[in-house]
Amino acid sequence: MPRNDRARQIHARASIASAAARLMAEDGIGDFQLAKKKALRQLGLPEGTRLPDNAEVEAELRAYQEIYQGDEQPAHLQQLREAALEIMELLADFNPYLTGSVLDGTAGRHNDIDLLLFADSAKEVEIFLLNRGIFFEHAEPPNERVEALLILETEVADVKLAVLDPHLERVAFRARDGRVRERARVEAVREIVDAASR
Repeated sequence: MPRNDRARQIHARASIASAAARLMAEDGIGDFQLAKKKALRQLGLPEGTRLPDNAEVEAELRAYQEIYQGDEQPAHLQQLREAALEIMELLADFNPYLTGSVLDGTAGRHNDIDLLLFADSAKEVEIFLLNRGIFFEHAEPPNERVEALLILETEVADVKLAVLDPHLERVAFRARDGRVRERARVEAVREIVDAASR
């Protein structure tokens, strides 16, 4: 491949990563693939252009938040993590894990809190919430592993509760780009929250 073509491809990837990060930070797009495709269209690049990987977009997202949302993002992230911890403590019987942007630190003003719960059936979780007068809605599960996806509203953000079979608790889930999706138990989230409030 000629040097000019390679330089153009590198520049296009960087531009897409930057534009996708801006869309995620400002418009609340939570899906990397969707953000990259929108960025590609916004930049007027051809469909066949090689897209950056999620790690490149995530690096740009962190940089964007530091530059443009440096005052608000850390405080909002702490609020999201505190809300997540509160819900996790409430749902301790279902082995909750925090995952997604609230855990990895890239959550902004539009992001939801993503929790994984492990229960013999989604009905157990639903009955638990109903008995405590906690309103929830059902949403479409993202894949066949998730038995049910329940949405709770909090003052800070919506909380997505993905209910899975207990035998999946030890399984490492991967994102579309192949990276292992990090997750944290209550104790680890409490440590993160406490460390940030010191």
